[in-house]
Amino acid sequence: MAQVKVLVFDVDDTLYEELTFVKSGFRAVAHFLEEKYVLPSEKVYEQFVAELEKGREKIFDTVLQQYDLNSKGLVRKCLSVYRRHKPEIFLYEDAARFLKKFESFPIYLVTDGNPTVQQNKVDALLFQNRIKKAFLTGRFGVKNAKPSPYCFEKIKLLENVAPEEIVYVGDNPNKDFVGIKPLGFRTVRMLRGQYKDLRLDKEHEAEIEIRNFDELADILQLDFMET
Repeated sequence: MAQVKVLVFDVDDTLYEELTFVKSGFRAVAHFLEEKYVLPSEKVYEQFVAELEKGREKIFDTVLQQYDLNSKGLVRKCLSVYRRHKPEIFLYEDAARFLKKFESFPIYLVTDGNPTVQQNKVDALLFQNRIKKAFLTGRFGVKNAKPSPYCFEKIKLLENVAPEEIVYVGDNPNKDFVGIKPLGFRTVRMLRGQYKDLRLDKEHEAEIEIRNFDELADILQLDFMET
């Protein structure tokens, strides 16, 4: 077994709880509506959350209708406020411990989504001094988003290592592992967030599953670190 030399992580529901970003965005939009239209910020926020918990789509449209304010232009503005706000989000405690413990490793992020949104998340999580680079796949075109191995191949070249010397940790088996596992990259699935109970075929699943980063620390020290 090759020795692990590089660590790569997904962001949402892997290093922090994505729901906290959603709620942070809802608060930003609620404050915007309070300032612009004198709506009750806390009530609007609670309405956003209630619609989310119901599994509704078009949350902003639904809530704005209740105040006779629904228009495509205002919904677009709310979406812009949501996407551009500076979120109040924090690393999982075990993720923070792990990053500190393995800070000597080259550490990268690979995350899909709107690049402005994802960059704001990276900035809020204070990754600047913890990682070498965040690859926001949205900056490279849809075809290079996961499951494409494009960003992982870039990391391999930057570090001049073999795929089996790179460990990637993600949470979504729909796309996180299927593109890179056949190339030899080591894969670890974090059982957190909306996909934690999802089970797919062997092709889509990671090599190893974990429930927290303390487990990953043990695996790295007892298994992946062996040469």
